[in-house]
Amino acid sequence: MSSRRVRTGAALLCLAATATLVSCGGSDDTAGGRTTLDYWLWDDRQLPAYQECADAFHKAHPDITVKITQTAWAQYWQNLTTQLTSGDAPDVWTDQGSYYPQFATSNQLLDLQPYVQRDKVDLNAYQSGLAGTWVKDGKRYGLPKDWDTMALVYNTALLDQQGVDAAELNDLTWNPDDGGTLERVIAKATVDTEGRNGLDAGFDKNHVKTYGFLPEWADGSQGQNGWGDLAVANGFQYLDKNPWGTHYRYDDPRLAETIGWFKHLIDKGYAPRLDKQSTVANSELLTAGKGALMVAGSWTISTFTDPKGPHKFAFAPLPKGPMGRKSAINGLSDAIWAGTKHKEQAWQWVKFLASPGCQNLVAERAVVFPALKSATQKALAAHRAKGDDVHVFTDAAAAPDGTFALPVTEHGTEISTIVQDAIQSVMLGRAQPQAALKAANDKVNGLFK
Repeated sequence: MSSRRVRTGAALLCLAATATLVSCGGSDDTAGGRTTLDYWLWDDRQLPAYQECADAFHKAHPDITVKITQTAWAQYWQNLTTQLTSGDAPDVWTDQGSYYPQFATSNQLLDLQPYVQRDKVDLNAYQSGLAGTWVKDGKRYGLPKDWDTMALVYNTALLDQQGVDAAELNDLTWNPDDGGTLERVIAKATVDTEGRNGLDAGFDKNHVKTYGFLPEWADGSQGQNGWGDLAVANGFQYLDKNPWGTHYRYDDPRLAETIGWFKHLIDKGYAPRLDKQSTVANSELLTAGKGALMVAGSWTISTFTDPKGPHKFAFAPLPKGPMGRKSAINGLSDAIWAGTKHKEQAWQWVKFLASPGCQNLVAERAVVFPALKSATQKALAAHRAKGDDVHVFTDAAAAPDGTFALPVTEHGTEISTIVQDAIQSVMLGRAQPQAALKAANDKVNGLFK
């Protein structure tokens, strides 16, 4: 979410980048009193907005030029880790909660707190809970850039054909025993090759044309795109405290119940088998009509609102579980490399990225919700102007006790692999939920000893 300073690795990275202005590694261009900052991000859909920000910043700071490198998620983190190891990283990069703890604990990130205090940055202006994510032992390692919540996205035509009223989707319920009204909708939306849905006595689960639900199993240890939201709605809590907890609770029976319910969907034929699942992303399967319903994050809104797309989609709130409706809320930050030769210039860029000057430009693009509350409203207005109804995402963020923070701890990448492997073993029918999660939890907590 590898480049080396050697020429071949640097060339490959530059070829992977799609920004107009590209450079690789931390910049040392200070000729004539001018500075070039290298800034990395991974989302190609956000690239135009941040190029606008870079242009606006350069107008205000003509002695500083920002060069942007955009690389796809997996390669991005591989490149960044390699660059940091070699001591030649970008000056500033987009950071994420699962990855930043390893950078912070290895002293790769610049502490921004002295700059925040000096320049009196108003941390209360951001969406609640975002600013605290990036603090450890009194040191601040990033300023919030955006946020996201989760919702259901569905193919309106497919659900209408099966007699599912759109209004019904606004108040779905869920529990791990019978799946609540969510499972009933999923069953009705599942259609076999003979046109029978999942509630029909003759439904053939071995010959499914359209699956009612498309779960995400390459979802690490957080399950943000599906199982995590329902597990928390079932009473599950990831760990003892967040951020920087040291004891995980993946052995909680309420998580096992949730994972068991997802396996039940596969067994019923309402969701694709993991070993038969296409390598194509769920969003592409949904747009191809292979599925009717899935969980989606607000960062994917533009995927489903393209007027040129083959299908019409709409968004609905996540279902209410035993503990109510719960959505993960997550956000990114912009971090400064501790080894940059241009700390003050990098800070000015990061401060601008976190200010209305940039976040309002991002809002106008209506791709993500910026971290500033004022810019969030501008983004919502931009969506409305395009005719896109996306209020369920902002409703989730505003709901009292309606969101939860994803875990931020050390060993994040190792934990992700351990837990994902355990959950996938359940989906493949190789292990029972409670046993697999207990073994995974023991491994995870062993990392902190």
